[in-house]
Amino acid sequence: MIDLKILLRAYELMCTSARMAELYDENRQVCKYVHSTSRGHEAIQLATAFHLTENDFLSPYYRDESILLGLGLTPYELMLQLLAKRDDPFSGGRCYYNHPSLKRSGFPVIPHQSSATGMQAIPATGMAHGISFLEKSGLLNNGMKSVVLCSLGDGSITEGEVSESFQIAALKQLPIIYLVQDNDWGISASGGEMRAMDAFEFASGFKGIKRIRINGSSFVESYQKMEEVFYFVRNKRKPVLVHAKVPLLGHHTSGVRKEWYRDDEDLNRHYKDDPFPKLQKVLFDIGVSADELEEIKNSAHRFAEQEFERAVNADEPEPDSLYLYEFAETPVTEERGEREPEGAVQVIMVDAALHAVDEIMQEFPQSILYGQDVGGRLGGVFREAATLAQKYGDERVFNTPIQEAYIVGSTAGMSAVGVKPIVEIQFADYAWAGINQLIVELSKSNYITMGKFPVGCVIRIPAGAYGGGGPYHSDCIESSLLPVRGIKIAFPSNAADMKGLMKSAFLDPNPVIMFEHKGLYWSKVPGTELAKTIEPDSNYVIPFGKARIFLNATEECIENGESVVVVTYGMGVHWAVNAAKSFHGSVEVLDLRTLNPVDENLIYERVRLHGKCLVLTEEQILNSFAESLAGRISKNCFNYLDAPVDFLGSVNVPAIPLNMTLEKEMLPGVERTRNAIEALLGN
Repeated sequence: MIDLKILLRAYELMCTSARMAELYDENRQVCKYVHSTSRGHEAIQLATAFHLTENDFLSPYYRDESILLGLGLTPYELMLQLLAKRDDPFSGGRCYYNHPSLKRSGFPVIPHQSSATGMQAIPATGMAHGISFLEKSGLLNNGMKSVVLCSLGDGSITEGEVSESFQIAALKQLPIIYLVQDNDWGISASGGEMRAMDAFEFASGFKGIKRIRINGSSFVESYQKMEEVFYFVRNKRKPVLVHAKVPLLGHHTSGVRKEWYRDDEDLNRHYKDDPFPKLQKVLFDIGVSADELEEIKNSAHRFAEQEFERAVNADEPEPDSLYLYEFAETPVTEERGEREPEGAVQVIMVDAALHAVDEIMQEFPQSILYGQDVGGRLGGVFREAATLAQKYGDERVFNTPIQEAYIVGSTAGMSAVGVKPIVEIQFADYAWAGINQLIVELSKSNYITMGKFPVGCVIRIPAGAYGGGGPYHSDCIESSLLPVRGIKIAFPSNAADMKGLMKSAFLDPNPVIMFEHKGLYWSKVPGTELAKTIEPDSNYVIPFGKARIFLNATEECIENGESVVVVTYGMGVHWAVNAAKSFHGSVEVLDLRTLNPVDENLIYERVRLHGKCLVLTEEQILNSFAESLAGRISKNCFNYLDAPVDFLGSVNVPAIPLNMTLEKEMLPGVERTRNAIEALLGN
């Protein structure tokens, strides 16, 4: 039998959460921000919370209020988030109710939570994946036996990203519990409308995931079965899916009320499964008096009311707090190491990247590399990971399934448990499947958690057109990602910058995207010989946001007003350098190197010096980063300009053609760059 203290604590917290839900409904004008409560789900949630320890990791969903209460968080703390108050301990007023992030002694670690309709499954699985790696590598105290708990609503199981998570958990045999709370509703859509099977049946296709059904409205059954589940995962280090059937007694959210879409028959059926009277009967049956339970309930209600009053009167956030926590501070603030060490040899870009990752993995045992085809058999389709699996083993360098969402999103979980991932999306054209995780999970994590959970990762993305790569292996996509705040982006043009930026990206505690132009990897494309450089030493790092003058104009041309600066990056650097050969000292080429942050100070300084500017990109030019940058230059340098700022990019067609003649016609290339420079110089 369960200890009486645990039963009474569960009863008390059920009373507390029930009164909290009533208070929110009674004060709808005050509780104006959208929220969900745990009414109907309390039994399984409290039973789960009571088995979590401070060594564990938790990824709840937006209805898991009772899990948080069961862990020991106070109603006041939860209500501060409900009302978006300054002292909200999770997000400082930035995120919704039941969207916790917590790094506090005595509690499980709870990283950033998005709105969690299945999206949290990938970061949660990434946490379990990271824990498994650390344990197998001897980097984690195995006595801790940490478990990851990922809580989901059954409606979210139809998300493809949940399937990617299940696949990895089964494949890698990870220490994770997927708690699926099934109330048979997904907003106004019933289970029969949304799915061909429930989560328990669906998970049968993922061999290696143990499954269990629980009556989630019974606290006793939930507690006993969750005790077995936690014991299994702690000791066997294997995944379990728990399907808990629960009633939905509250609204979907405060903004979608139950009376709008549920009839009396449905509501009455759900109320018959209310966990509160079920637990009350258990307590009566073991001799707890009605008077004692009434006193517990009244005390819990008074406490909830007092906490609510405190929260209502708490301070609002200061407006200036809006600007905090876009990025965590990076240790790389200046260029260090030797760019051209004595005795070093020339290296191509792909090898500079390979050597950088090799040196990182030698120095940092918590670093890992994964993606499609990067494992030992191939070492990357561009040989950009060649020999690494042989050196560092299959636990640190490994292939993933074709799962761009998992490749990107798992880095949030890896980072939360202390692993530093370097991952690869094989082609920029295939990055779109991972963009949801990049934007919803990675980019917002540091900001919403007030700096508690920056996601330190490097996402390598080969990009760019050359040699007939065609419409699905040739894109540059930086303009689609640059409006997203909270991620850094680099696009090097040569081997030295590739190595220095790769090292800096790894040391950065924020998400970093490294765009790597395939046409520059080996300098096989005519005119890209300068992408090969002397290899920098192992200490070489380049701070983000520092551009570099790749080619200088002569002082004479500058003084005579006969010069122009080409602001560019990636392949554009080489088009500009080759075009400049026709102008005998009149062209300066400014290589941005990083696009976010971008070195606006140096850009404006050079434009004001020359008075004429061309912004050059490989992307289709319409609505591009280059076009936007040209507008900023015009605004900030207007009084210094001798001509309108020009911009040049690829032709605005939907895709890069396979035929190489058509590909050449689409790209800016050297000739069009030369013509644009000539027009600016007035020759």
